Parts: sequence; structure tokens; C-alpha cells
Amino acid sequence: MNKAMPHPPAFLGIETSLTGRRWVGPGVAVERAAAALAQTARLSPALSLVLARLGVAPDAAASYLDPKLRDLMPDPRDLRDMGQAGARMVAAVTARERIAIFADYDVDGGTSAALLVTWLRHFGLTATLYVPDRIDEGYGPNVPAMEALAAEHDLIICVDCGTLSHDALAAAKGADVIVLDHHLGGETLPPALAVVNPNRQDETGDLAHLCAAGVVFLALVECGRQLRAAGNAGPDLMAMLDLVALGTVADVAPLIGVNRAFVRQGLKIMARRERPGLVALADAARLDCAPAAYHLGYVLGPRVNAGGRVGRADLGARLLSTTDPAEAAALADRLEEVNTERREIEARVRDAALAQAEERGMDGPLVWAAGDGWHPGVVGIVASRLKEHANRPAIVIGFDGDAGKGSGRSVAGVDLGAAIQRLAREGLIEKGGGHKMAAGLSLSRAQLPAAMERLSELLAAQGADRLGPRDLVLDGTLMPNAATVDLVKDLDRAGPYGAGAPAPRFALPDCRVLHAREVGSGHLKLSLGDGLGARIDAIAFGAFDGPMGAALSGHGGARFHVAGRLEINTWQGRQSPQLALLDAAPASP
Repeated sequence: MNKAMPHPPAFLGIETSLTGRRWVGPGVAVERAAAALAQTARLSPALSLVLARLGVAPDAAASYLDPKLRDLMPDPRDLRDMGQAGARMVAAVTARERIAIFADYDVDGGTSAALLVTWLRHFGLTATLYVPDRIDEGYGPNVPAMEALAAEHDLIICVDCGTLSHDALAAAKGADVIVLDHHLGGETLPPALAVVNPNRQDETGDLAHLCAAGVVFLALVECGRQLRAAGNAGPDLMAMLDLVALGTVADVAPLIGVNRAFVRQGLKIMARRERPGLVALADAARLDCAPAAYHLGYVLGPRVNAGGRVGRADLGARLLSTTDPAEAAALADRLEEVNTERREIEARVRDAALAQAEERGMDGPLVWAAGDGWHPGVVGIVASRLKEHANRPAIVIGFDGDAGKGSGRSVAGVDLGAAIQRLAREGLIEKGGGHKMAAGLSLSRAQLPAAMERLSELLAAQGADRLGPRDLVLDGTLMPNAATVDLVKDLDRAGPYGAGAPAPRFALPDCRVLHAREVGSGHLKLSLGDGLGARIDAIAFGAFDGPMGAALSGHGGARFHVAGRLEINTWQGRQSPQLALLDAAPASP
């Protein structure tokens, strides 16, 4: 008889923190691997713990800490149809044909479109950019748009969409269509000259972690190879990796393999401030430091996304592809305004959806909410909030009359895109698709109850109903005097961090709150000390949205174990370590 694996003891004995989480530290195997890394590769204990958690072996540590794109770059032709796609694109450039780009309205679609616009500009060609309106047209190619584009163009390139658009692509009479996508494919492919997609049913899955921008970049590499073979030259593709990095992080693609090299190199290029659109966007967001992966996902990405959510759908792609600083500044300012509007709309929908989901219950395999008039541009963000709150896959649907458009977000180990596609095949929704961690769907009001019941069953079969409360996984402990700027820089060597490679999180045990005050809207700024003279500043964003803010600000001299991410705070040219506080728990008396 098999015995269940023993539950590891809670780290520092924290079974339930101030945010209701159980703390989990490194296991014995990770600690042993970290010791081997520290001894063999001569790395700091903290960095060794992080690398061990990421599964990096001692003999691979050097190459992991200094990833080279040339070593990780796959052969583009490992993807099916890539040779045909590259040949057709090169032929279109050579013959100076009329080219249209049909792009999705999110960051991945915008960066993918900007890559192609930039590449074609090198050859003196101006492509027609078409981004569908989220509300009026919905996701992906549609019949009227493809008919109109085909009437005026020789080649249509669909980016970050098109894999499931059989009828729309069939309507593109007289034009060739290439699909460069990464969304989960169906059993049959649409009628296109080439469908390049690492998530086609007949692909190996080795490159399934690529976002659409990564697929487009590989296509441009293949085009470059064919151009060189014919004695011609293309643009500098390495200079375009800033766009690939932004698309990869914003689309929450796993930062593994070549994705990690894309982002690492792309951040270096972005720091040069050579692309007018990204410079204007960073300035509008008051970003006063070289961007990190965090800024791509939480500062720049949401602003690019805002146009497709509640504004004009093509704003992001136009911003990222312009060469005019004045136009870039105007577009960035407009996106900043739209992003503020998006946040206000999101807050209203989030409050209503959370109340509804809590009333329905948040311990099943699926958390969902639906409401009249909920803006389709924010339902995906709200679904993400519900997922984080419940540690369950979440769906949020907005209805306009009887027509509903929804978006979902999943958790690790649960493939939401496949489940949504099955609903579509079974006729329980009008259409739907996506990938493992995110998906979209359209359905009628009458379909809603049966669709959510069936989706719950499908997700339960994947174990979504057996997920426990969110654990806070920590890499180890640090004392305040060890949390230095040099340590943060050392840990950054194992980055960039993001999906598939979470940032290091450490616990600082037995700290006293020396000072605490509320800043901004519900945030907490505090200074922590170890009682021996060492101290570190910390900030807890949204602390007063839960019990942590009140507990730490009204500490009454109590001691706390605190946990979070180390970062560098730059103020008036000076750098100091800072703890981005994620959680806390009272220390034992």
C-alpha cells in the first residue's frame, strides 16, 4: 500500500500568516543541491539556493548565469511550415508586394506587428496594419476584414491569431495568408499557405513556451537566412529583441530556454533607449531606471494593452513601430490616459465579480462570475485577480444583451485552454480557445449555466478542486545586515525572473518594526530592524487591503517574521536595498 508523502513542516513554523498562507521553505534535496553549487561553482549561499530551486546543476551554473542567445537559439525550421513562410515573405519583399498585417490587440500582438513593420521598413515597404476592435469584432480574423484586406493586398500575415480561424482565412480570396501564432491549435489547420505555431497538434511541443513575438522573431531569422543565401541583407534582428522581450514577459510566457535569453538580451537593448515608442512609454510611466522584467509585465505592458482593452485597438502597435519621437510621445500620453480609464473600469468590475464569486463559493475547481455591462476589455484582468485570490482557475464574463464574452486565467498544472476548446467542440459555447494559462470564450446567456458546470467538471478532472490554500514558497532566510545592494545584484545574475522562474523570496526572521506609515492608496512603508543595529527599509503594496497593514502599523512593539523580494531602491542617485514585503507573521514570544 502506497503511503502519502509526509507534509513538509512549515517554514519558521508559519502555518497561517497574516495573509492566510502557509510558508514553505527549501526541501532537503534543494538544500543539498545548493550546498553542491556553493562548493563547486563558488557561488554565494543565497544565489545557490535560488539556482538549486530552479534545477540548475553545478556544471551548468556558469552558462545559466550568462546565457548566450547563440547557444539557446533553436533552428527556425524546427517549426513546421517555417520554410514556406520565410520563402513567401522574402518573395513578397523582393517583388515589393502589397502586405497587410492582421494582429491581435494585446501586447504580444502589438510587439509581433511592430517586429514585422520594422523589418519591412528596412526594405522600404509600408505594411497595412489591421488590429480588430475588441468589442465590435472580437478576437482574431473575421470574414469581412479578411475579405477587405485580400481585395487590396497580395499577402496577409496574421500574428498572435489565426490558428482557429478557418472561415475567416477561407474568405481571403486572391491573397496568400501566413499565420504566425502560438495559441493551441485544433485537429485541423485553417486554409493558409503556412501556419507556423509551436502549439499545433502535430508539433513536438519543444518550443511550446514561445509567445507570438518569439515565433515572429524566428520567422525573421529564417527570412534572414534565405536573404543571405540569395546574396541579400536584412536588418539587424538583434536590435529588435526589445520587442520580443516585452511580448514574452507581458504574455506571461515561461522564462525558460530561449525565452530567457530573449528577455535578458532585450532588456539590455531597451536600456539603450533607442526605440522612440518604448522611450516615450517609459517616460509617460515615470520610469526612472533601466527596465527590468518586472517593469515589462507591470508597468509598460499594461499601458500597451490599455489601447486594446478600452481605447483604440491599434494604439500599442503604432506606438511600438513608430520612428517619430513626437508621434511616440503623443501616443504614449494617450495610452496613459486610457490606462487610467482602464483601472477605474477594472476596479468596478473587480468588486462586483469578487462579491459574486465569494457568494457562489471559491473552493470548487472553478471560480467564475458574470455580469451585464462588464467591459470585455477588463474581464481578463479581473479573472487574474480572482485566480490569485482563490488559487483556482477563474472565468469572468461580461454580457451585452444575450451575448457574452469572457476571459479566463489558470494556475500551474491546469490546462484551461484545452478545457475551453473542448467546450467549443461539445457545442456548449459558441467559440473559445487559448493556451494553458489563459483563454477566451464567447457564449450566449442561455449557455452559461451548462458551460460553467461542464468546465468545472473538466477542471476537476485535472485536479483543480484539490488545490490547497496558496503556499508562500521561500528560498531561505536572511538577516537584515546580509540584505545588501551587492546581494541583490548577485541574485539578478540568475534572472530575469517571471513565469516559470519565480523571483527569489526570502524570510527575514524575528524583526522589529522601527517605523511604519501608510503611503499612497493603501500601501505601507516601514523600517525593520534585527535588534542588533542592522535595519532595512521595506514597502508592502496594498497592505491595507488586508490585515497585514493594520497589524504591522499597529505593532505595539511586537516582533514579526517577514517575507518578500529584495530589490534596489534608487533615490537621488543613491542605491539602497529594499524589501518588497509580501507577507508577515507574528514571531513567537
